[in-house]
Amino acid sequence: MTRFDLTPLFRTTVGFDRLFQLFDEMADTPPSAYPPYNIEKINENNYRISMAVAGFRPEDIEVELKQNRLTIQGNIATQQDESDRQHDTTNESNFLHRGIAERAFSKQFSLAEHVRVEKAQLENGLLHIELLRDIPEEAKPKRIPVQTTNGSTKQALKKTFEPTIAPAVKQAQPA
Repeated sequence: MTRFDLTPLFRTTVGFDRLFQLFDEMADTPPSAYPPYNIEKINENNYRISMAVAGFRPEDIEVELKQNRLTIQGNIATQQDESDRQHDTTNESNFLHRGIAERAFSKQFSLAEHVRVEKAQLENGLLHIELLRDIPEEAKPKRIPVQTTNGSTKQALKKTFEPTIAPAVKQAQPA
């Protein structure tokens, strides 16, 4: 696999360490197609991850959020003691084709800051995870007034200069 050297970008960026760390992690993690999933944007602040988990029960699935990393793990409990296995041999099915994969899985998603998990729901073989982006007021963009060295703002200076400029322009124009 091709490795990218991101060192030159460190010289011209500030505060993007987490982004570069994500690039490194993506390069180290081989992509897995199991289980299939969708990521959809419901509206400006709501997202949904839908994952096909046929054959899994709610107690077989673990959803964990830790440091902006959402981890979904599935493992079907098949632990039986030896005496139970001997009694179940009469009830076992002989599969001619087994296409429903009931193998263990682990899937990770990196969430942006201020994205939280609202709920996880298993319905008709699909695991739906509802996400909400909730940006606090202090993190939203705000306009900062530009001040001069004497402490007045740009708008105040504009109002004081407008009347003095307008008469000078009128005098310069030929009648």
